[in-house]
Amino acid sequence: MSFSLRATPSTLAARSLIRSQAWRSVSSSAPSKYAQASKDQSSAPPAGKEPLMKTFKIYRWNPDEPSKKPYLESYTIDLNQCGPMVLDAIIKIKNEMDPTLTFRRSCREGICGSCAMNIDGQNTLACLCRIDREAGKDTKLYPLPHMYIVKDLVPDMTQFYKQYKSIEPWLQADPPADGKEHRQSIEDRAKLDGMYECILCACCSTSCPSYWWNQDRYLGPASLMAAYRWMADSRDKAGFARKEKMQNELSMYRCHTIFNCSRTCPKGLNPGKAIASMKYEMATES
Repeated sequence: MSFSLRATPSTLAARSLIRSQAWRSVSSSAPSKYAQASKDQSSAPPAGKEPLMKTFKIYRWNPDEPSKKPYLESYTIDLNQCGPMVLDAIIKIKNEMDPTLTFRRSCREGICGSCAMNIDGQNTLACLCRIDREAGKDTKLYPLPHMYIVKDLVPDMTQFYKQYKSIEPWLQADPPADGKEHRQSIEDRAKLDGMYECILCACCSTSCPSYWWNQDRYLGPASLMAAYRWMADSRDKAGFARKEKMQNELSMYRCHTIFNCSRTCPKGLNPGKAIASMKYEMATES
């Protein structure tokens, strides 16, 4: 069995542009008649169920009002008229209570990473986080910590993506011998498991204290795991150059193995292990 993967900076940029344009077109489009009918139907109280009211306290900040400090705004909804996930609640609040509430979302299935935020003190994806149905306990929503904020729950991901780009996250190899594909054994392919699944939600990096204080130079767990993903790839021929980029005190060695990254990853990945493996290989290679 063989596998082939080839991505270039231009294709990565194109995918990002297409994704952002699609998100803008969806979020800016007017609601259809079907959507309005669905909204009207969902607003009807479920038969035989008492209302279960839950308060969400959501971080608000508007760049158009720079003199106004950030604050928490409370919204109370009936959980019996809402889906089970936190993202369902946020969408309900925006659709029915406050259209000015701003957040990112796309796939609703834990694949795109758009809805990453801090929920009750834990970095996670709103689409994968179930609502705590304890009515007397408020749920607090904040944007990812230690990031510049665009508006409300939307962090500025510019620096995060620049760091990801800096590790050159694409296959660097000579043309395949058969002119068709780069072959890889099942055993070598298995070495990539637990790393290639990263969706770049930034939950891990923004939970790391080292990243909080040094994110201008420390790459952070997400970018470092992506870097090791390519170092561990048997098809890639740029391993030496990739490791040379890490030979300074901040790019990788600022990691102090706190493992906040591994605890918070909504995909169950282990960036801390990948970073430790990279350190070990660089320390022991001749």
